[in-house]
Amino acid sequence: MRLGLRVFFGFFLIAGLSAVLLLKVFLAEVKPSVREVMEDLMVDTAHLLAETAVQEFAQGGPRTDGPLAQALQRYRQRPVDAVIWGLRKQTLDLRIVVTDARGRVLLDSGEPSAVGQDYSQWRDVARTLRGEYGARSSPQVAEQDRTTVLVVAAPVQHGGRTVGVVSVSKPVASVQRFIDRAERRVFWAGALLLAVSLATGVAVTLWLVASVRRLRRYAQQAQAGQAIAPPDMPGELGDLAHAMDDMRRRLEGREQLEHDVRALTHELKSPLAALRASGELLQDELPPADRQRFAAQVLDQTARLQTLVERVLALSQLEAQVGLGERQRIALADWADAQLAHPMARLAQRGLQVVWTQRDAVMVDADPALLELAFGNLLANAIDFAPENSTLELAVSTTATSARLTLRDHGPGVPAAGFAQLGKRFFSTARPGSRVKGSGLGLAIARRVAELHGGRLAFEAAEPGLRVTLVLPR
Repeated sequence: MRLGLRVFFGFFLIAGLSAVLLLKVFLAEVKPSVREVMEDLMVDTAHLLAETAVQEFAQGGPRTDGPLAQALQRYRQRPVDAVIWGLRKQTLDLRIVVTDARGRVLLDSGEPSAVGQDYSQWRDVARTLRGEYGARSSPQVAEQDRTTVLVVAAPVQHGGRTVGVVSVSKPVASVQRFIDRAERRVFWAGALLLAVSLATGVAVTLWLVASVRRLRRYAQQAQAGQAIAPPDMPGELGDLAHAMDDMRRRLEGREQLEHDVRALTHELKSPLAALRASGELLQDELPPADRQRFAAQVLDQTARLQTLVERVLALSQLEAQVGLGERQRIALADWADAQLAHPMARLAQRGLQVVWTQRDAVMVDADPALLELAFGNLLANAIDFAPENSTLELAVSTTATSARLTLRDHGPGVPAAGFAQLGKRFFSTARPGSRVKGSGLGLAIARRVAELHGGRLAFEAAEPGLRVTLVLPR
């Protein structure tokens, strides 16, 4: 199962169970809470009516035609139309029962025929007569509907003793609408809370999965050898990204070092073997011509080793360099013309001519020393691979954002499979007329110089030959 689904299902399980349990608790508390509030109000009402009935008890007790009975009759007949928080109330639901000290019914606003009955065994009356709080909840059948009636009693006291009891009853169904509405509101509020929680869980899951996917994409690109910056993320994921980047750099450095050591060792074998062979031969008696030939070979191989060491050191310094040194404003075409004077002897030795094919006037901000190092290596590489008595094509062109210094030789070129490796250290192809390969450090140096300038080194098959372009920002 994917990470996103695992996180979402875990969040859904926690949020869903929490919402269901909380909703169940709230719904279970609605009805008892409403009944508790109703009972509290009925206690106040019972005690108020008990005080109202004291005067009639002092005169012998309430009568069915007395003031209290008439007041209760008028109460039953009063019209009412009240909108209570959106719900309409059109009936008065209180039933008042008055009993004497023995529990005999003196008045009953709901059932006048109950007068004279013995209610002394009812819990509300019996407990009140004993001086305790009297209340009960009883089922009642009315008009084919079974409902629960809540009854609360209060003592009527005169002369320091209990002379009667006033019981106030109210059907729970009269407040059921309020209970139902409260339950619906709690239910929909809980459902909304659950939906919001799930939406939040989806958002958090998507954010987490997106962050993990960014890390995975970065790891895959790093594995493919792409030099990219770690993703910018907050918190622990950002720390993980930078830790992965540090680990990648260390591994790449170690792999690069191992590769460079192997490649450098390979590059050193040929000149060292040639030096050893020439040295051994020079120890013997040789004709002057052979001695001169082997001595020249020693000098050539020594120069080759010196060039290799110098380029390795130069490339190491460039790779350790972060930015450019001193920048100068350079007219690129005139500057390239001046650089052609340095390899003039080698050009003449091989019968090569440099021909301008395009010469745009463009100015660039560059480090002259680094630019000279890059162009010198490009010229040396082109001279090595160009056939004798051929031409080297030089061009300076411009685009809206870049200046391009292009050099083309008419040599054997590079196989299509080798283009991806061009510019990497110790990758090279055989020079024309021999099986001797270069070190590949010249193009690697030129590419690093281009990168330090914010540009790049581009390669293109010229058929015949190879076209190398140093692209610099304008």
